[in-house]
Amino acid sequence: MEKSKELLDEKAIQRALTRISHEIIEKNKGVEDILLIGIKTRGIPLAERIARKIYEVENVKVPVGVLDITFYRDDLKHKSVQPIVHNTDVKYHVDDKIVILVDDVIYTGRTARAAIDAVIDMGRPKYIQLAVLIDRGHRELPIRPDFVGKNIPTSKEEIVRVLLEETDNNNLVLIEKN
Repeated sequence: MEKSKELLDEKAIQRALTRISHEIIEKNKGVEDILLIGIKTRGIPLAERIARKIYEVENVKVPVGVLDITFYRDDLKHKSVQPIVHNTDVKYHVDDKIVILVDDVIYTGRTARAAIDAVIDMGRPKYIQLAVLIDRGHRELPIRPDFVGKNIPTSKEEIVRVLLEETDNNNLVLIEKN
């Protein structure tokens, strides 16, 4: 079998983000009190793209924050190197907001759990929702995204790589054998 296989090209990623944007608007009956928070690294450009799509439909600029969950991870004690700490940049109060966490891939659910902990430390949102480009299964926690671009069943030996123009100079989703 080949080492790497393309799952989504640029147009498929755009379609998935357009669908997620429309689902966010529909589920929340508009975009009032919505705050998008991108989880570092690739969740940030995805959140910004979703915000632009929402603006195209609703003519409302939805704020976008940046979340670094490094110190909220439950696997830090298993890593031998010091974590690299990035800044969390959420300039908006989360109290009584509909916070939508945005990430590229959901796998075990541990990143989402860490992000939820970080948001709760910032205040008390009305709701926390989760939007992901790819759901690859294998959850270890009872966490399910509210908005999914594409469900891709994988084996634990496979890796899903999301490449985005903003971070990787390309727009592709690949699956690779580990």
